[in-house]
Amino acid sequence: MAKRDFYEVLGVKKDASADDLKKAFRKLAMQLHPDRNPGNKEAEQKFKEINEAYDILKDDQKRGAYDRFGHAAFDQSAGGGRGGPGGGFEFNFGSGGFADIFDEMFGEFMGGRRGGANGAPGRGADLRYNLEITLEDAFKGKPSTIRVASLAACEPCGGSGAERGAKPVACPTCRGHGKVRAQQGFFTVERTCPTCMGRGQTIDKPCRACSGEGRVKRERTLNVSIPSGVEDGTRIRLASEGEAGVRGAPAGDLYIFLSVAPHRLFKRDGTDLHVRVPIPMTTAALGGTIEVPSVDGTRSRVTIPPGSQSGQAFRLRGKGMSALRSQQRGDLFVEAIVETPVNLTKRQQELLREFEKAGAADKTSPESAGFFSKVKELWDDLRD
Repeated sequence: MAKRDFYEVLGVKKDASADDLKKAFRKLAMQLHPDRNPGNKEAEQKFKEINEAYDILKDDQKRGAYDRFGHAAFDQSAGGGRGGPGGGFEFNFGSGGFADIFDEMFGEFMGGRRGGANGAPGRGADLRYNLEITLEDAFKGKPSTIRVASLAACEPCGGSGAERGAKPVACPTCRGHGKVRAQQGFFTVERTCPTCMGRGQTIDKPCRACSGEGRVKRERTLNVSIPSGVEDGTRIRLASEGEAGVRGAPAGDLYIFLSVAPHRLFKRDGTDLHVRVPIPMTTAALGGTIEVPSVDGTRSRVTIPPGSQSGQAFRLRGKGMSALRSQQRGDLFVEAIVETPVNLTKRQQELLREFEKAGAADKTSPESAGFFSKVKELWDDLRD
C-alpha cells in the first residue's frame, strides 16, 4: 500500500509554517491518541501515520529532502536508510512530538516544572499559604498582609542568570535544542542535553548573586484582599506570585487556603448561624424578652413566648453570615436552653414546693406527666 503524502496526512499545505505544522499535529494527536480510542485499530494506525509525517516535516533538513525526493528519501529498502541492512525504525521521544502535547495538557498539573519547547526552562512551582481568619473577618472581609519565603527573580541579573552585560549563548553541545540524539542500533534515542540540562543555553559569566540560576531565596510581603462571605477551605489565587522560574521563565501562582477559626458563641452552617442562649426558668415559663448578639456587633431582641421549652429555636432573618459575592445575608437561629435554678434560698424552695402542690402535674408539665404515665402502663403490662 502506497504511503500518503505527509502534508496530506497532517491536513496542511506544502508551504505551511513550523507553527502550522505543530498546531495541525497537536490537534490530530489529541483526537487519535490510543488512550482516547482504546481498541480502535484504525485510529492507532492513523496516529502512527501522523507521528511519522510530523517527525519528518518538523526537521528542516528532513523536510527539504522529502520535498525533493518524496518518500524515497527515507526508503530503507533502497539501501540508503540509517538503520543499515534490513531497514530500521526511529522512535523519537520529545522534540516537539507527542511530548509537547503531554507538556501542554499535564505540565501545570505536575507542578509546572516541565521544560517548554526546545528544552526551555519551565515555569516556577505553585506555592501554598495557609491563612487562618476569624468568623468576623469572614463576615466583613478584610485586607490582609502576608509574608512568603520563596524563590524570587534575582535583581542584579534581572532573572537571566548572567552577569550584567553578559548574555546566555546557545549550548554548544545541543546547539540550542536542549536535547541530544544518539544512535543505538535500529533506534534513535533522544535525551536531555547533559551540558545545559535541557535549557538550550549556557552562561559564560554566571551572575554571582544567584550562581547563574536567575533566582534567589527571598521573603516577600504581599497584600491580600479577603472578600466577605468566604467559607472554611476557600482558595484565593494570586497569579504569578509563586516561585520564580529558572532564568526568566514565568513564575508560578500562589494559592492562599483560608481556614475560619471556631467561634466561642456561633456555629456556622453555610450562610446561617446558630447560637445557644440560656434563659431563666421563669422567663421560659412566664414569657419575656432576651437580647442576643449578632456577628456584625449589633444586638437583637427575641420574644420568648410563655411555656417555651429547652431546645426551641427562634429565627432572626438576615442576621446571619454574608453571602460570597452577594449583598444578601443568611439567618440567625437562636436555640433557647432553659436553665434550672441553682443555689436556691429557703424561701425560694418553699415557693417552688407551694407551686408544685398548687397545680396538677399533668397540666403544668404535660410531657413529663405523659412519659411517666406510659412507664406505669409498661410496668402494669409486665406484672400481668
